[in-house]
Amino acid sequence: MKKRKIELAVISDVHLGTYGCHAEELITYLNSIQPKKLILNGDIIDIWQFSKRYFPPSHLKVLRKIIGMASKGVEVYYITGNHDEMLRKFSNTSMGNFKVMDKLVLNLDGKKAWIFHGDVFDVSIQNAKWLAKLGGYGYDLLILINSFLNWCLAKMGREKYSLSKKIKNSVKGAVKYINNFEKTAAELAIENEYDYVVCGHIHQPKKEVYENKYGSCTYLNSGDWVENLTALEYSFKRWKIYHYNHDRLSPFFMDEDLKEMDMNDLIASITDKEVNIEDVAEDHFSETEEENIENDYLDDKGLSQD
Repeated sequence: MKKRKIELAVISDVHLGTYGCHAEELITYLNSIQPKKLILNGDIIDIWQFSKRYFPPSHLKVLRKIIGMASKGVEVYYITGNHDEMLRKFSNTSMGNFKVMDKLVLNLDGKKAWIFHGDVFDVSIQNAKWLAKLGGYGYDLLILINSFLNWCLAKMGREKYSLSKKIKNSVKGAVKYINNFEKTAAELAIENEYDYVVCGHIHQPKKEVYENKYGSCTYLNSGDWVENLTALEYSFKRWKIYHYNHDRLSPFFMDEDLKEMDMNDLIASITDKEVNIEDVAEDHFSETEEENIENDYLDDKGLSQD
């Protein structure tokens, strides 16, 4: 399968090493693209909640995939976040195409993009880190409970439900915090004359133009790979929010899975329908046969279009 060629891809808040991480889906996404630059915008590895007892093979495959992309010429920027803040001691370190940093400024077609994780705006992290870590464990437990709930809903043929989204949207303090986060990031970007500000941290994918009396900028958030399964893509001078559950090309599974798929499964994954390959071949043959008969008839009558 051909990969989509894009200028830039941004992912954040993967939280490898936690139960809520959707590592296999992320591998599927990374297998479907061929970016010139890949930006890992913080909280890729959850060092806060790291446990030797839980780090499945699929999580290791994500790291191997990213390193493999760097070895094949993709520029990979690892921007540190709060859950992987231990890596900040290695900031401004380069290993071939793999670079570790705290923030990044890129020139994209004549416009400046300011990229950082966003935990610098989080007062709870700055003043009471223990409380933030406790909240992280509570969030992980909530995701685990939500996974069991969604398994039960799937068995009953009902749609999945996000407990954390419901809580965030219901609690006024959470809504206010998110709005303040986005406004603060945008105003700082305008003040520093950046055209784009790209964040993660709050697990809320978004693209919005902010304006004030000093100017305007586009605020972008890559979301996460715990609940939303989203990324940011930049190509042809445009930004797009990629939603795995809506935008994914079904054939882009992990390499091992793709090899095991037969043609019927492959077609079904693209069309979301059960298709019999023999019927497809038969239909194609019938159409071709009809065209040949028509051409033979025109030749016999001297009416060939040639």
